Amino acid sequence: MKHGGVWDAITCFAAVLVFLQCSCSAAGLVTCSGIVPMAYRSDKISITDFGAVGDGRTLNTKAFREAIYRIEHLKRRGGTLLYIPPGVYLTESFNLTSRMTLYLAKGAVIQATQDTTNWPLIAPLPSYGRGRERPGGRYMSFIHGDGLHDVIITGENGTIDGQGDVWWNMWRQRTLQFTRPNLVEFKDSRSIIISNVIFKNSPFWNIHPVYCSNVVIRYVTILAPPDSPNTDGIDPDSSSHVCIEDSYISTGDDLVAVKSGWDEYGIAYGRPSNDITIRRLTGSSPFAGIAVGSETSGGVTNVLAEHITLYNTGIGIHLKTNIGRGGIIRNITVSNVFMDKVRKGIKIAGDVGDHPDENYNPNALPVMKHIRIKNVWGENVQQPGLIQGLKNSPFTDICLSNINLFGSSGAKNVPWKCADVSGGAVQVSPSPCSELISSRQTGECSVPF
Repeated sequence: MKHGGVWDAITCFAAVLVFLQCSCSAAGLVTCSGIVPMAYRSDKISITDFGAVGDGRTLNTKAFREAIYRIEHLKRRGGTLLYIPPGVYLTESFNLTSRMTLYLAKGAVIQATQDTTNWPLIAPLPSYGRGRERPGGRYMSFIHGDGLHDVIITGENGTIDGQGDVWWNMWRQRTLQFTRPNLVEFKDSRSIIISNVIFKNSPFWNIHPVYCSNVVIRYVTILAPPDSPNTDGIDPDSSSHVCIEDSYISTGDDLVAVKSGWDEYGIAYGRPSNDITIRRLTGSSPFAGIAVGSETSGGVTNVLAEHITLYNTGIGIHLKTNIGRGGIIRNITVSNVFMDKVRKGIKIAGDVGDHPDENYNPNALPVMKHIRIKNVWGENVQQPGLIQGLKNSPFTDICLSNINLFGSSGAKNVPWKCADVSGGAVQVSPSPCSELISSRQTGECSVPF
């Protein structure tokens, strides 16, 4: 089927994406997106070539699966672009394949069916040992990729709509049989780009790269009601070299949460999350803006979050773990953060999160060290911060610099609360707890921060 000017427009838009990726550094805009180059696909097909109807009523599962089967088995040189034209394309869940681009035109919506009876089940993640919500397996993500490479989800700000309210209601009514599906999950995959797409109403977590490397997520919008349960925005999980930039997230749970496995299962699997960059992110959530944890049993190292804007948020910056987790959380830097109307500015705690079963080891204590939080400005902040380490594993080298967290006009200043922590603080207002004395008086925080 000939599509004429449509393909020309796609080619032009793809060229613009490549140009933007290449020109960011030249323009002085710092970016990590170069870790995965934007691939050009000369072979292009449309979902309508496979009988899809974008009327919001016709179920298009067969069309999606046939189109992706074609991409997988014909193996065109350079891969294939699957074009989704304007319209609402209702479908069940489906798997992607390597060397493909899923391209959503302006006005295109890929919409999940609300009939959950035939939703596929898959095995639990080995680093979790069971479904995150329920024992046993878990429902497959709406759009899924396992063992893939060179996959792009992009377009002209089309929408992927999980229609998650049916799942949220099952959670509220305690009728879930298995763990809810994520909206998009890539597992054991590499060289992934997700950009210029709107994600809305996920049943559970929105974007979940797990056991992945070289992942770029840019220019995305992620939306869910503030009371939607567990609708985390982006959760890099036991993954490395992940770049998250220039995005807006407003959901019912943490905007970004870096994870690495759950208690004894995560310890045994032993795959950390490392080299994660989060930059130029704006959003709101009743829970955390930038989070690490609480599932951190494989360890989390080398995380940089900078130029973050948060409003109407529960906790601005939340580093969280628990006994039984084990794992090392270290080299975490959060800087240049503005927050407004926030319940708690900064929370670093060792008593957060539940356990998969009674077999966790209470002596598997997490280690939290070398944390740098700097250049933070907050207004209408109810409590500046809480840092609660563990008695038998105190948090060390926790360093705060140039932090100003103001309460509401006329409100009484609420003090910091700290225990089992050491480190330093310079130019922090209101004054931090005594455990964080000036770094000039301790050997900690000696590295400039």
